[in-house]
Amino acid sequence: MGKRAEILAPAGSRQALEAAVFCGADAVYLGVDCLNARRNAENFTLEGLAQVVRNCHIQGVKVYLTLNILVREKELGQLLEAAQEACRAGVDGVIVQDMGAVSILRSCCPGLRLSASTQMAVHNLEGAKRLEDLGFSRVVLARECSREEIARITADTKLEVEVFVHGALCMCVSGQCYMSSVLGQRSGNRGLCAQPCRLDFQTPGASHALSLKDLCLIPKMRELIDAGVTSLKIEGRMKRPEYVAAAVTACRKAMDGEPVDLDELQAVFSRSGFTDGYFTARRDLSMFGFRQKEDVTAAAGVLKKLENLYTDPRKRIQKVETEFSFAMKKGHPAFLSVLDEDGNSLCVEGDIPQQATHKPTDQERAMASLSKTGGTPYHVKWNVCEIDPGLMLPASSLNALRREALAQLDQERGQPREIPFQREKMPVLVKHPGEAREKPALRLWLDRQEQLTARMLEQAELVTLPVDQLEELCADGLPAGGEKLCVGLPRMMFEGQGKLKERLEKLKEAGIRHASAGNLGAIELASQVGFRLHGEPFLNAINSYTLGAYQAQGLEDLCVSFELNLEETKALQRILPLGVLAYGALPLMTMRNCPVKAGSGCAACKRGEGFVTDRRGAKLFTSCTYGCAELLNPIPLYMGDRLKELTGLDFYVMRFTTETPQACRQIFQRFQAGEKWPGEFTRGLLYKELL
Repeated sequence: MGKRAEILAPAGSRQALEAAVFCGADAVYLGVDCLNARRNAENFTLEGLAQVVRNCHIQGVKVYLTLNILVREKELGQLLEAAQEACRAGVDGVIVQDMGAVSILRSCCPGLRLSASTQMAVHNLEGAKRLEDLGFSRVVLARECSREEIARITADTKLEVEVFVHGALCMCVSGQCYMSSVLGQRSGNRGLCAQPCRLDFQTPGASHALSLKDLCLIPKMRELIDAGVTSLKIEGRMKRPEYVAAAVTACRKAMDGEPVDLDELQAVFSRSGFTDGYFTARRDLSMFGFRQKEDVTAAAGVLKKLENLYTDPRKRIQKVETEFSFAMKKGHPAFLSVLDEDGNSLCVEGDIPQQATHKPTDQERAMASLSKTGGTPYHVKWNVCEIDPGLMLPASSLNALRREALAQLDQERGQPREIPFQREKMPVLVKHPGEAREKPALRLWLDRQEQLTARMLEQAELVTLPVDQLEELCADGLPAGGEKLCVGLPRMMFEGQGKLKERLEKLKEAGIRHASAGNLGAIELASQVGFRLHGEPFLNAINSYTLGAYQAQGLEDLCVSFELNLEETKALQRILPLGVLAYGALPLMTMRNCPVKAGSGCAACKRGEGFVTDRRGAKLFTSCTYGCAELLNPIPLYMGDRLKELTGLDFYVMRFTTETPQACRQIFQRFQAGEKWPGEFTRGLLYKELL
């Protein structure tokens, strides 16, 4: 049968949980009524968590609690309450995204195992190494990783590696999607994504250009296990129990080497079928798909059949291996001892056997009665059965003996495995020693060096350029004002980190001292080279403890998430200097499979066709400058006429992407003069509050 891995199933409702356990999942992940990334699922209550964990542990199933959203300052009390209850219930781990939550949990309950959510967008060895240093036990890798990239990570990390094998695929790298929040104040990072990407966006080569087919790596499970993957995860906390039952059953069959009916699995839910595109590194139009009428009608024909997977007692998967030893001696109570796979052992005594008048109770009859464990999670393996000849024990006595033994075993297995929790151990935040500036400093992020003018460089405190553009600018030595230059690391680094590190070291030798990072892997790489570190909004910082966590990782300052409004930003404790994005086309998505490239090739951008069109005809341009395709909001964020309202911050950022050099100069002059924007613009989320 070969090596095995954990089958991890979604449990968005009680029925889905029952389906997962019944069909043989090794573990489930679920959320309670706060701080989880599927806030619209049925979910569970904090008060009932302990009972859910107890029931799952009895049945040999681990429970991972999802506390995997960005946590607002005002929600830190909820986080502590949820963490304390999780520890009391003895969950097997929590899945987290927010770096502030990580800091709090490591301090208050260091015995609680942490899994880094896929929302952290960890996709390379550098990111995994950073997680190791932070005390994580497991990483849920970004879904965009290929087979080879997964294997490289598993080979050199101590972390358990969890990989999605089935379910929905987002167009955007998880944790880096701001489309739903910017367009409708419903944040995917806060568990309320409205899925606008599933609408009919167009490129010259494709419709529904931001919607991918569902992932299915179930035929590749053996490859994943051989690559060192610990846990095989099924997406779908918003899905019905039949879906969960079908996916768990398919995973279990695939792991056991049995044939899997993928047509049936596709019928229960898919978007124009399945894809394995990221895993096989085939990133093209074949990955795209959307939910069509035939996908919906196909489910009707299989739902009743799939319901039987988790309602027919004869199909229940008995996961817990137990060894039975039975003895029946003359003049002594019958004796049954039980040992389970986790080392729990117990002994129970029954009735004293009688002298047989007709049919004595032999070994075969006793074992048949005692092995009737249907409806329970226990699978019986016999160790020994000793019966003196000529004795009889009624079937009712044997059944009672079995029931008593299994009831006691339930009690043993369901004992809470409490984890120590000390609320008073909250991490201490060290405030920034400097004085707040009277006027925020200007910083610039540019896509291309030709967008930079001498005046911009003179007036800016810091100027960030991508690696290749900075190399060009410094080809003949560090220019005047070069001490202000900052290298912007790629948003995503799936491969080539070794060569990138060499290039960064050469830039440092040339006199570049600053680096800008928006991902844990980028922080790790820049730290290894020895740059002064500046945090980007893609680190998703929205509370003071997250600021403290990044300060501890060496960041000198940080541009907060643009999902945070101005009032909330100014209310943060001044742990390190803070800034906001004040001009630019907000990046709505970071994508590995560029929809323009997939539909028309990279030449489309050179022809000026590097955009996706929405239903109203608005063009959302793409930019590949920082390593992965970014989808940009067509309406720019502009705060030039409200600069006074940024008072209290340390800096603000102007971000130029697809603008021509001439447009950059004009916008810069208008912004610095405090003029109003002449056309359509947005204030982003600076004056709004996410739901």
